[in-house]
Amino acid sequence: MTVRSADVVVWGATSAGVCAAVAAAEAGAQVLLPEPGMHLGGMTSGGLGYTDVGDPRVVGGLAGRFRRAVADRYGVGVGTWAGPEPRVAEAIFLDWLESAGVELVTGAALGGVDAADGRICALRLADGTTVSAPVFVDAGYEGDVLAGAGVPYAVGRESRALHGERWAGRQEIRPGRHSMPDWVSPFRDDPSGLDDGPLLDQLRPGPLAPVGSGDGGVMAYGYRVCLTTAPDRIPFRRRAGYQDAHWELGRRLFDRWARCHVEPRAGDLLGLEPNLPGGKCDANSLGPFSLNVLDGSAWEYPDAGPDRREELRLHHLHHAEDLLWFLANDPAVPAGVRTELARWGLPPDEFTDSGHLPHQLYVREGRRMTGEVVLTEHDLLGTRRWCDVVAMGSYHLDVREVQRTWQWEPEHPRPVATVVNEGYFSVPVPPYPIPYRAIVPRFEDCANLLVPVCVSASQVAFSSIRMEVQYQMLGHAAGLAAATAAASGRSVQAVDVVALQARLCDEGQVLSL
Repeated sequence: MTVRSADVVVWGATSAGVCAAVAAAEAGAQVLLPEPGMHLGGMTSGGLGYTDVGDPRVVGGLAGRFRRAVADRYGVGVGTWAGPEPRVAEAIFLDWLESAGVELVTGAALGGVDAADGRICALRLADGTTVSAPVFVDAGYEGDVLAGAGVPYAVGRESRALHGERWAGRQEIRPGRHSMPDWVSPFRDDPSGLDDGPLLDQLRPGPLAPVGSGDGGVMAYGYRVCLTTAPDRIPFRRRAGYQDAHWELGRRLFDRWARCHVEPRAGDLLGLEPNLPGGKCDANSLGPFSLNVLDGSAWEYPDAGPDRREELRLHHLHHAEDLLWFLANDPAVPAGVRTELARWGLPPDEFTDSGHLPHQLYVREGRRMTGEVVLTEHDLLGTRRWCDVVAMGSYHLDVREVQRTWQWEPEHPRPVATVVNEGYFSVPVPPYPIPYRAIVPRFEDCANLLVPVCVSASQVAFSSIRMEVQYQMLGHAAGLAAATAAASGRSVQAVDVVALQARLCDEGQVLSL
């Protein structure tokens, strides 16, 4: 068995993990950064090229440094592009780690967490290596280290009654761009929706929970694919496991739109705007039938084991690959959509070791730590003041669709079944502070762990905090705090927050407007 040690161990080379590792190393700590995959940067380099900034005035520290590094790579002003090409984002992060002297270990799957007396002693990697440190940072999207250490956490939607939040729990079925039109039958053998029977693929079986109840629903995951119109683009391919029957829901949707004289554009489904350098785009999930997987598989992912997670990841990856083929080739898809998709393909210089599809599943939410402070929508909408602010957020409360299911609609002379998408909403918030206590556990739960991704927040509040720039800023704060705790021998809860805030301000972090 190999035993490794460092001053600070940062688990997960997401953008938060990279920023935490760099911040700790630049503060003088010896840092080890184990990453279960073979790439670094998480979603920032894994397909989410379009950066959801919110109010740019709050973006500082290492997040601001990253934006400047992107601009310098392209020789343009900050904010000229919506974000970098994936390979450029990863290259910037790799340069940062090398310059800071961080030791990155890829392919380091987590085997377990050794904890005793309210402290993490070591991480056990799947290859038998044991990694120890005085202080740990869990920067993974899933929160595996915090869960392994016995830190309490929540998954999915809570009831509105828990925190008195207007936007919590199961949502009403509302019209909108992300909603299904009425009268798309969910039944495989009955397009009329009158006779109950087996459901189409891509639906979560009902019934819906009562409005406002906490059903544990997790917002949809998907892959944010990078596309290009360049002459050397790689055409979409029909995967060996592609199944025509799986896409019957899409055919019925397009048929319903045609009956309503709606002519969808390809951009209404994928957002085909060349918003990245090199004529590339970051395809997103914009309509009721998209790259998001709405069959409820995301609900299972956060607490699933490694083998099941891999099955779910492939399920999402195959959905993305097959959707592109379906939209570009199926005769039921409107000719205008197919014609537009024919102009696009996969970029040959991106994701070269994963079939030119992203290496990172968009885990929009995983576990959420239950810490001393649990941020709620009231803290974000009401701009509550905190004495221990370490970063600011500003993006909307942004919950993507949680499920696609069906319900009976009361019609004369008999009810009709119709497919519904449920869960989406987007609500503006003013710039708001994020306190240090939201990224550390309670002392009695764990004294040497910081959590800049799976922060202590309700599902509603987390829907805003979950943006990559905010992860970068929280990673910066976590890294500095980890280095301080390791050097002093104190718990992360006992870090001198006033001194931490001063150091963050010196390094460009924005703590107030």
